[in-house]
Amino acid sequence: MAQKKAHEVGGWLSRPDPLTRVVLIYGPDRGMVSERARGFAEKTGLPMADPFAVVKFDLADKDTDSGRLFDELGALPLFGGHRLLWIRNAGAQKFVSDALKEVLAAPPDDLTILIEAGELKKTAPLRKLVETTDRAMALPCYPDEGRSIDVLIDAELSRAGLAIDADAKSALRAALGGDRLASRGELEKLILYCQGAVNVTLADVLASTGDVSALSADDIVDCAISGKVTALDARIRRYLAGGSPPFLLLSSAMRQFQVLSVLKHEMDVNGQSASAAVARARPPVFFSRRALVENALAQWSSPAIGQALDRLQATVLQTRRRAELADDLTSQALLALSVYAQARIRGR
Repeated sequence: MAQKKAHEVGGWLSRPDPLTRVVLIYGPDRGMVSERARGFAEKTGLPMADPFAVVKFDLADKDTDSGRLFDELGALPLFGGHRLLWIRNAGAQKFVSDALKEVLAAPPDDLTILIEAGELKKTAPLRKLVETTDRAMALPCYPDEGRSIDVLIDAELSRAGLAIDADAKSALRAALGGDRLASRGELEKLILYCQGAVNVTLADVLASTGDVSALSADDIVDCAISGKVTALDARIRRYLAGGSPPFLLLSSAMRQFQVLSVLKHEMDVNGQSASAAVARARPPVFFSRRALVENALAQWSSPAIGQALDRLQATVLQTRRRAELADDLTSQALLALSVYAQARIRGR
């Protein structure tokens, strides 16, 4: 298969196969897609400023049509040598996959095609074509999380000669991850703010960074389920400070714990492993959350899940009776669940 898993993309891009003629970089993190596409283009060794060597073709341009794309694909280099055709904002346009199908039937040795696209389903014609064709490669880009955020933080701060306190790093990690370029922008702002210092403190992070992680209620509940107390506290504060309604957090939490309850029942009754229960879940668990859900099933017993649902339901009633305390009541309930999960993980 001409594709890589998300964690393999960086390795492939560091040593791209020179025989590959079509590279599709796609995913919901448009900043990461753009950054990686630029990195691949530079590795070709072609002069980026030379319009004869590097042809940029933006499908968002209203003047762009299938005829122009076919013309570019069939054009001969004016002065010979290799060319890069860099296609941006690809998506569901059928003419793009049709044009590439002709090219990949007999891949030219003097042309490399680089394609930037947003999120593409497995059934998307462009993704299916690239993934099933020789001399092509599909590279997915999903928002930074966990270890990849730590790597990004460490690399940027180290380059600036800065160390960072543990609590500061935890808060910074919680504020990053939605978009790679936005995250880099926040890190650059932090580095500028700390110019002349040798260490980044929590106060520095809180003073200089915004929230670029596009927090959702599900992101926050994931922190509660998995025992990430510090990250949960920081995310709840940002979420509520932005004016988002607390009842969405409680609704998301109840929905996720109900899913855990169903899956745990399958494990208890049918003797399934956590991974098997998650794999058979309907509706399916999104692949990027499977490890989190499997770990949660290992930590939360059926009685504990039931107690969590009871507490969340009680909190919903309390917030209706005391609307002015809804933020505090919601925060306390989720933090209590996160503390329980953290204690289970630590074996207390």
